[in-house]
Amino acid sequence: MVDLPLSTLGLALIVLLVLSAFFSMSETSMMAANRYRLRHKASQGHRGARLALGLLERADKLLGVILLGNNLVNVGAATLVSVITIELIGDDRWALGAATLFTTFIILVCSEITPKVIAANYADRLTPVLAFLLWPLLRAAYPVVWFVNLFSRGLLALMFIKPAGTSSLADAPHLTADELRSVVLESGQFIPAEHRAILVNLFDLEHVTVEDIMTPRGEIESIDLAAPIDAIEHKLATSFHTRLPVYDREPGNIIGVLHLRRLLAGALGGPLSHALLRQDLAAPYFIPAETPAYAQLRFFRENRQRFGLVVDEYGELLGLVTIEDIIEEMVGKFTTSMPGSVAAFNWDASGVAMVDGANSLREINRLLGLALPLDGPKTLNGLILEHLRDIPEIGVGLRIGGVAMEIVQTEDRRVKIVKLYRPLQA
Repeated sequence: MVDLPLSTLGLALIVLLVLSAFFSMSETSMMAANRYRLRHKASQGHRGARLALGLLERADKLLGVILLGNNLVNVGAATLVSVITIELIGDDRWALGAATLFTTFIILVCSEITPKVIAANYADRLTPVLAFLLWPLLRAAYPVVWFVNLFSRGLLALMFIKPAGTSSLADAPHLTADELRSVVLESGQFIPAEHRAILVNLFDLEHVTVEDIMTPRGEIESIDLAAPIDAIEHKLATSFHTRLPVYDREPGNIIGVLHLRRLLAGALGGPLSHALLRQDLAAPYFIPAETPAYAQLRFFRENRQRFGLVVDEYGELLGLVTIEDIIEEMVGKFTTSMPGSVAAFNWDASGVAMVDGANSLREINRLLGLALPLDGPKTLNGLILEHLRDIPEIGVGLRIGGVAMEIVQTEDRRVKIVKLYRPLQA
């Protein structure tokens, strides 16, 4: 047997501990790496990311070579410490026991905990680099790894466990919509706040119906075909819309939709008349109230429609929805607004917000951070009327969903302006 100097044995021990740290770091880094980020880097031509993905597709072989190397160097380090102990102290039992404890402590601190913590914190950076070293190791040790895995698979079969085998991009676990929503919300500084809000609205859109975002029936600007022609001309001249529903005597009796641009082209040849109006009417398009907003957006796009009337199960008119309403539900309210429209509202310095009763509860909850109930009426006016079961007087105060509010103005049997008080926890 060749006697080696203690300096050589000490250097060999250090090398073994470094190798053990390398294998421990590789195991944690490869398993903790973000697969989607690796695929993104690989699609941009990053060679290390491509190698890492190739190794992860054969996870059983990868773990085999890592654990094989890690166990070999750990056993080698323990043996080497025993040799050094015998050379320095002797082969007394207490000396060998102390050497075992020392080896366990050194391997645990220097080759297990420390490298694994580093790998867990910097997995995405380390994985492409470590892949360059692990790939040739796997190629060199493939026969041994295959032989060891053969027994491992046999043991799993005895326990009635079927290994998943190699994994590919198609077999990778897919994220649900709720999981993707959580990823977006936790993205922090990686995605700007405005972009996060749009993405979250997209995920929530599948739970929103056209009834949730429609303009209520009482707020629809429409034309009564039975009205005098002078009143109709004034209505057309002061309208800010390009399409107007037309009814005959009863607001719920919609007989068509008037396109103002087409009407203007036809009216240039002569005076406006009821007959001309009726001739230019387009057939109304009705939408069931429970139609999902996303499905309706797809229908609008496929059929080149921009406008629909929302009806309930009995065919009664509930409101109106446009493609802009659905888009605003995703990206937020547009910065431009029509004269007379209600501006965006928020809390002032004293914790008060003035809100139009026609505003939807979903919009109020989103902009003010409240939790008003959404399972009943869709507007603040409807919520107050349902709660009080009467038309309230000005100055009446009430509390709904933990939110104190005061009636500031009523108009035409509905609540026009409401003062909301911010809850302490909001």
